[in-house]
Amino acid sequence: MAFHEYLKQTGYPFICAAATLVLSVSALLLFNGPPWKNYLYQIDQQRSQSLPTSTRGSSEAHGDSKGSETMESSVSQNPHSSDLKREKGLDKEQVKQISLYNWVLCGGPGSMDYIPCLDNMKAIKALKSRKRMEHRERHCPKPSLRCLVPLPKGYRKPVPWPKSRDMVSSLFALDWLILGFLDNFRVLEAPLVPHTYLTKCAYLYVLHVWLNNVPHTKLVEYKKDQNWVQISGDYLSFPGGGTQFKNGVSRYVRFIEKIFPYIKWGKDVRVILDVGCGVASFGGYLLDKGVLTMSMAPKDEHEAQIQLALERGIPAVLSVIGTQRLTFPNNVYDIVHCARCRVHWDGDGGKPLLEINRVLRPGGFFVWSATPVYRDDPKDQDIWKAMVALTESICWTMLMKETDSDGIGFVIYQKPVSNSCYKTRAVQLPPLCEDKDMHNATWYIPLGTCLYEILSSGSDNRYGWPEQWPERLNRKPLSLSEKLDAMSSRGDFYEDGKFWTRIVSDRYLHGFGIDWSGIQNIMDMNAVYGGFAAALIYKPVWVMNVVPIDGPNTLPVIFDRGLIGIYHDWCESFNTYPRTYDLLHAEYLFGNLLPRCDIIDVTAEMDRILRPGGWVVVHDTMVVMEKLLPLVRSLHWDITLSDSGYLVARKGEWRPSLRGSNS
Repeated sequence: MAFHEYLKQTGYPFICAAATLVLSVSALLLFNGPPWKNYLYQIDQQRSQSLPTSTRGSSEAHGDSKGSETMESSVSQNPHSSDLKREKGLDKEQVKQISLYNWVLCGGPGSMDYIPCLDNMKAIKALKSRKRMEHRERHCPKPSLRCLVPLPKGYRKPVPWPKSRDMVSSLFALDWLILGFLDNFRVLEAPLVPHTYLTKCAYLYVLHVWLNNVPHTKLVEYKKDQNWVQISGDYLSFPGGGTQFKNGVSRYVRFIEKIFPYIKWGKDVRVILDVGCGVASFGGYLLDKGVLTMSMAPKDEHEAQIQLALERGIPAVLSVIGTQRLTFPNNVYDIVHCARCRVHWDGDGGKPLLEINRVLRPGGFFVWSATPVYRDDPKDQDIWKAMVALTESICWTMLMKETDSDGIGFVIYQKPVSNSCYKTRAVQLPPLCEDKDMHNATWYIPLGTCLYEILSSGSDNRYGWPEQWPERLNRKPLSLSEKLDAMSSRGDFYEDGKFWTRIVSDRYLHGFGIDWSGIQNIMDMNAVYGGFAAALIYKPVWVMNVVPIDGPNTLPVIFDRGLIGIYHDWCESFNTYPRTYDLLHAEYLFGNLLPRCDIIDVTAEMDRILRPGGWVVVHDTMVVMEKLLPLVRSLHWDITLSDSGYLVARKGEWRPSLRGSNS
């Protein structure tokens, strides 16, 4: 294409990009001298420090002394790590214990992305129907398959955040020059918004992941006109597009702000559920605004969209609104968002929308951007009429219906804040729920056909709107009853918070030798009140807070604090792709699991979801440690032990041979 034709097509964006490039280079030269010398040095230092143990030398994963010295020195030089001891060698009894675990690789097509409870083809083929997305729901194999997922060919340590600005090809030189310019002037810093660098790339609409790590490219072609994802050399890049915002998520969000300025991102609105999220560009962009979004989509023909989201460092989970409840409590999300999420809200008697009503906070908003809102063909208009009738029957108020300059329509609904409308309906359909004991039951519970009463008045103001962010983080939530608070092993809510603030600072950040520069996705496997996540709020990380189904129901408290989480039973596999978390934290998790689960299955699941080079921190009783240590050793993880009951381990790239040999 001739230059004048290119200029004619690109117009002002090309001129602006060129001008920004010139300004960025000039600013960097003026303030820092030649930027590339500094950046190349930082890249070299960061890469050498953050590589997984097995990539620092092929023998290191099997006990190479040079690698041991490196790990040991990082621990011994820290003043808080006097009780940490790295395993230097194994005695005969330990070797004998390890030999009992003869791990094998998972085999078959798609084994490197194996998700046990979503890839159970035998159970899926036996289903009588797939009309309501039953085949996308959980069907866990019994017994569990005890295998380790193989690594993709050419797997590399994920591009860490914010280092991705440096570790990009020359095609993206403009990106890191602009980022360097923004660094100098600190124009995007904001209190309690730890994703400053994500903010910058959200403005640039470009994030990068290694192509080999998620070698799925169907979306590049399938969604090419919507700008979901592109191939750029060794990288997949994400321009910030989506089905409803192919011209960029920033433009989409700005239009929402224009038509409905009452949405205060990062203040009144802190936690969002994005249904049918694509590659999570909507949630990724809102991190800039102090908003945590649970991006949600099924494992379907939109190839690996959740895997791509997690590889980018954006909160996401595999889930579907099919026949069973979402594994979230009632009344916790400030906003539920759907942009062409392909959910038939009025289907099956309106059960899908009733489920959204269940998880949406009283007074919360449902933002729906879909063809029935703005198209006039008979099919869309029939859906719109059904939606109008359904939303009126559950007392939702339509606050806004608008169409933007791209022809994309929005409608914004609000859930009521009291029961007055429910009781004055001419026809009591859907009816009010009678089984109040099922209020927060979600694990394998069928979708409901009724409306739960709103507990938001009088002395029992348990589901009123929390305080604004960030004040809500450290205030005792309305959903925390005295009975629930008394169950805490560390005193009340405030004492629990003080404990985690102290212990995270003394040990996790400074005493365990963890390289936090390569950590973005964290899972707290037994979160209780989310104190661990709250103590990390100033770090550029996010935490998936998991509340086990057999423990106290503290998940509403976590959401009321402005954090995100999910219910789960650790006797089964978690709904995520392999290699999607950088750090797993387990505080007294295993004691309740041992009577019901095999610790081998739990350990294999931890290995599945943890990235090579990722970290595990377990704090538990000696009884648990005696069972856990041989398993961890058999996986060739780099282990550090503490006299106070902490196990700190780092996963390498070891995988068993095809024979299943452990040697």
